[in-house]
This record gives sequence, structure tokens and C-alpha cells, in this order.
Amino acid sequence: MFTMGVAVEDIFEEFLNKKSIFANKDALSISYTPDNIPHREEQISTIAKILAPTLRMEKTSNIFIYGKTGTGKSLCTTYVCNQLQKTAEKRNVPLKVIYINCKMRKVTDTEYRLIAQLAREFGQEIPATGLPTDEVYKLFFEAIDKDPKMIILILDEVDRLVKKAGDEVLYNLTRINQELKNAKINIIGISNDVMFTKELDPRVKSSLSQEELVFPPYDALQLKDILTERAKIAFNPNAISPEIISKCAAYAAREHGDARRALDLLRVAGELAERAGKDKIEEEDVDMAEEKIEKDTILEVVKKLPKQSQAVLYSVILILKNREPPVYTGEIYDVYKSICIRTATKPLTQRRVSDLVSELDMLGVINAKVISKGRYGRTREISISMSEDIINKIEETLKEELGLD
Repeated sequence: MFTMGVAVEDIFEEFLNKKSIFANKDALSISYTPDNIPHREEQISTIAKILAPTLRMEKTSNIFIYGKTGTGKSLCTTYVCNQLQKTAEKRNVPLKVIYINCKMRKVTDTEYRLIAQLAREFGQEIPATGLPTDEVYKLFFEAIDKDPKMIILILDEVDRLVKKAGDEVLYNLTRINQELKNAKINIIGISNDVMFTKELDPRVKSSLSQEELVFPPYDALQLKDILTERAKIAFNPNAISPEIISKCAAYAAREHGDARRALDLLRVAGELAERAGKDKIEEEDVDMAEEKIEKDTILEVVKKLPKQSQAVLYSVILILKNREPPVYTGEIYDVYKSICIRTATKPLTQRRVSDLVSELDMLGVINAKVISKGRYGRTREISISMSEDIINKIEETLKEELGLD
């Protein structure tokens, strides 16, 4: 009979018998909508004022909301729309809010899939494939236009939809109201890319007639307020101190004021403390959580890089394994070409490789500082500010992704 040195059942029993650090861990998840959202009163008020006419069955301007990840765009939009839905139900206003995350695979990959998904929200069954797109639109119109109703369509990460399905889908959605007799559609687009609408076809841009709202990043003090509010709900009394909250806020403020990262940090620190059998979070738990999240995040970014960018990054790591930083662009190109030969990949020009170095710098994977060499032109000093453990993990990931031994 197979036996293990560790009694797994005992681990489970011990976990269940010990009081948890958490009172409501869901309060630290991105899907949680709190009653109080600090430092976003102005944005919430603006969205609410724009949408208020829908309660009188009046079409409003479309809204496009921009800001970096973790600045509260989706949270504030969801909060306002939830309140709007409650008011509509009290007043017997036929209003429906539909939320679509455009990152979801097989939902917004094509115009067909998006409209089919919207039609299903109104009880219209449409096959996954097989119908002409015009027919899908027709079935969608029939489903929503049976009686008067207001529809708020939230397209989160709308730039992903346009990249996958083209901007024609946005044009068609904005023109739908001209075809409808009873229903009216109001669109809210949310994007991390502030320049997103600048790249749209002029015809699409003019049809949007949108109001734009930009969400600024949070600073460390604002993040501390947000974490304090959530910690009251998420943790049992005395499980977390103000000093720990300040440390999490300071870490996240370095990452462009990302509240989502701050909440993740708090949650993972709590999980690590609980796993170690503690009844309160300590500073070392936050440090370990920061390293764990950084590793997980950076590895996810590295896996999604195009093969050429992976080859450039692998070149940097190979050089830095054998000497102290910095590395210069010219050195990278020589190693990069040898990797292209090993992977049977056609090498790019040195200028294009320099562009890829800039992109890796923007993603935060490497640090690339431009320096002047006088009459010899300019070059970049390249380094990586990560722990050796994370760099080794990146190297393993790149070897696997590039098919190297």
C-alpha cells in the first residue's frame, strides 16, 4: 500500500481547526465592489451624471474611460451601474446592464462572437458558428427591440476587441440605435491605452460621439486609504497592523499606483502568514509576497512576448550571467544573431533589435538607459533589477519557449 511521510488529512484538519486570518478574503479580489471607494468620488459623480438620463429613457453620450491598470476604472463603472440598476428597478424603468470583458477568449475574438454573446444575454440562442454576421445582427435586433428598454453595454478592455475584431464592430454598435424602434444602447468603453481612439478610423471616431474620462494613478497615501478600508472587511481583528498596510501601499505605489497589485500583495501576504501558522501578518510575509507576485507577473509577461523579443531578452541574460552590468546594445546583437541561428529564426536588423530593447524597457522587464558617446553616437546601458532567483526562472522559461536545450 502507498504511504506518504506527510499525513495530508492532518494538514487539512489542522487548517480547518485553526482560526483564519481572513474574515472575508473576497474583499481583496478584483471582482469585489465595496460600498465605499476612496479617492474616486469625482470620477464616480461624472459617470453617474452622464448616465442619469437613462432613467428617463433618454439616450446618453457614449463614455470612454482610460487609465493604467489598477486605477479603479472597472470598479467605479461597475459600482455606478449597479446603483443605476437598483434605482431603475425601484422606478420600474426597463434598464439592463451588460458587462463584457474583451480579454475573454471565444467571446470577443470576432464580431460574430460578440454579437452572438449579446443576443444570448436577451435569451436569443445563436450557434457558435455558421450564420452570416448580418443574420446574427438581425436576430440580436429582434431580441432587444421587442419592447422599450435602455441597455448599458460595458466593453472592458475595448482596445482588445478592436485589435482582434477590427474597429468596424465599434462602428456597427454605435449605429445600432438608428435601426431600433424601442430599445436604446449606451456604450461604455474601458481601456488601459489612452491613445486607443486616436488610432481608430475617422468614420468610427465620429460615430462614437463619446465623453472621455481619464483615471490618474493612485499615490502611496491614497493606496493606504484603499487598503485600510478593504483590510477592515478582509481580515479578522489584530491580524494586520497599519505598518503592514503602509508597506503594501509603498510597494504598489512604485508600480504606477496600481491598487489591484496592492490588494494582491495584501492577500498573498495573508495567505503566506496563514500557511506558516501565524495569526497576524508580519513584514517578512509582505516581502515574500512581493517577490512571489513579481516572479509570477514577470514570467507571465515573458511567456507572452513575441519570439524575437524573447530571443533579445535571452541574449541579455546570457551576457549578464558571465559579467557585471551594464550590457550595451551592440553586444546584444551579436549574441542575438547566434540564438537566431540555433532556433532557425531569421534575424532582425540591429535597429529593430534596438526597438525591441526599448519595448522590453517599457514593459519593465529590463532597464535601458540611453547614454551619449559624443561623436560616436548614442547607445543603451542595459541591466536587469531583479533577484537572481527570478532571473534564473526567466532564463528557464525562455529556454523552454525558444526550444533551446
